[in-house]
Amino acid sequence: MRKSGIFILGTMLSFGFLFASSDNITAKANEITVCIGGQAAGFTLKTGEVQVIGICEVFSENGTESPAMNAGLRAGDQIVKIDGLKIGSVEELNEIIEKSKNKPLNIEIKRNGETFTRKVNPVKDKITEKRKIGVLVRDCVSGIGTITYIDKKNGRFGALGHSVSNENKEEMQIKNGAVYECSIVGINKGVRGRAGELRGMFLNDKYLGNAEKLCNCGIFGEISGDFKIANAKNAVASSEGVKPGKAYIYSTINGVCPKKYDVEIVKVDKFNRENKNYVIKITDEELIFETGGIVQGMSGSPIIQEDKLVGAITHVFLNDPTRGYGINIETMMQE
Repeated sequence: MRKSGIFILGTMLSFGFLFASSDNITAKANEITVCIGGQAAGFTLKTGEVQVIGICEVFSENGTESPAMNAGLRAGDQIVKIDGLKIGSVEELNEIIEKSKNKPLNIEIKRNGETFTRKVNPVKDKITEKRKIGVLVRDCVSGIGTITYIDKKNGRFGALGHSVSNENKEEMQIKNGAVYECSIVGINKGVRGRAGELRGMFLNDKYLGNAEKLCNCGIFGEISGDFKIANAKNAVASSEGVKPGKAYIYSTINGVCPKKYDVEIVKVDKFNRENKNYVIKITDEELIFETGGIVQGMSGSPIIQEDKLVGAITHVFLNDPTRGYGINIETMMQE
């Protein structure tokens, strides 16, 4: 049975931080009380590397040509170094190409785990009068997920609940990132054999925090000091005593305000090495009607049972979009 992660790669993002009504739960001395999430979140993640996503032509004085294609570069290649200088951003790449004059560049490429060098001759674009090699590149990825929790004591947040992979199915690492407010404006419903997705609009004027770490447990970072957590719902973060049975999640499928939806925890496997600690079934008729079940963008939706935050939604079953996996909250918070 195939399962798919639910993080959307795109070109821009942001996230909304509106919470449910206030509700404080008494915690034991060794338990942590956190602010429950559920709001759609937009993340722009700097990867610290430059990846070729396409090959194009340059309109030079000799006509159209593509130095990158002539040198054998391909989409998916990572540009590691140029003339021995490490390349970590699109800006650094463009600066070196522009300063090359008519000098060929020795470009170190990483492809499918192998590293090699290609000699590329930049040409001057007749329209922009800038030197180019004919590549479309990126140094960041963007996508919509869901905030799971915020620790109000230290301003840290956790989101998503799973890793993010590139086109080569390799787990990504990030250098840093930004979080913005996001408004959900549409839904592609999930059906058997095809995962649905939330469609969001990033509100770039509402910067909400820094994304500092990406790992197999999700995205973690720090909320901006300018952001005020008002009317937040608080709960003890603990999976102690979690069992199959009724539970609920908070998720945002319209606008910026999260809502409570009924689910059932079908199976518990707290020590699963792939962080598939729960099998979750959506039982809320409204959520099934609107989305078909679990859709991309709902990753990180907090799971609550008996007034405790026990985990987060992470994956959807492609053969049954009403079911998916969840991660144990302690596993997330250890990061």
